[in-house]
Amino acid sequence: MSNVIEIRGIIRNFQLGQETVYVLKGIDLDIKRGEYLAIMGPSGSGKSTLMNLLGCLDTPTDGTYNLNGNDVSTMTDDELADIRNREIGFVFQTFNLLPRTTALDNVALPMVYAGMSKKDRNIRAEKVLTDVGLADRMDHKPSQLSGGQRQRVAVGRALVNKPSIILADEPTGNLDSKTSLEIMQLFDDIHAAGNTVILVTHEEEVAAHAHRVIRLRDGMIESDVRNR
Repeated sequence: MSNVIEIRGIIRNFQLGQETVYVLKGIDLDIKRGEYLAIMGPSGSGKSTLMNLLGCLDTPTDGTYNLNGNDVSTMTDDELADIRNREIGFVFQTFNLLPRTTALDNVALPMVYAGMSKKDRNIRAEKVLTDVGLADRMDHKPSQLSGGQRQRVAVGRALVNKPSIILADEPTGNLDSKTSLEIMQLFDDIHAAGNTVILVTHEEEVAAHAHRVIRLRDGMIESDVRNR
C-alpha cells in the first residue's frame, strides 16, 4: 500500500514577542492510503498544530510534507487552499456549517470552489447526504437539525469532493454518547469504503475505532501502536 502522507523532520515554532515557542520538535510520520489513524495527546502536546499541518492550514518551520506526491511544505497560501479543497475533507467539533443555508447547499459548497456546475453539485450532494443517512433532511437548515444530524451534514461536506483524506478534529466533542457512537459508526463505514481517515481526539473510546494510534507528548511522537 502506498503512502498518502510522508512527513520528515517536521518542526513548528511560533514567535510570541521575543520568545520562541517550540511546538513540534522533529516529527517523522508515514500514513498509508486507506489507513484509519487516531492522533492523541494531552493539551499542549502539539496535536492541534500537527492537524493544522496535515490539513494544509499551516506550513512547517522546517521539514518536508508530501501529500499524495505533492511537496506541500513550501506551497503558497493559494496553492495550499487549492490542495485543501481537492485532497482533504474536514470535520470539526463545532460543525462549521453556514447557518442560513440548507443541508444540501452546505454539502455542495466545496464543489462551488472546484468550479462544478450547479446541476452536478446538487446530484453529488444529494447522493452524499443519502449515504450519511439524511435523505429526508436535505432542505433543512442547521437550526432545524439535531447535533448528530449537523455532524452528518459536516461529514457529507467533507466527503463530497472525494478527497484523499478525511481529517476529523474531535468529531464527537459536542455530542452525547449515543450520537457519538452513531457518528463513529459512520466514520467506520467511510473507512470501510476505502477512505483514509485521521481522527484527532482526546477520547480513548473514539481512538479505539482507529486501527493505529499515535500519541504525542511535548511535540514528539511518544508511541505509535497498531490496534489491528
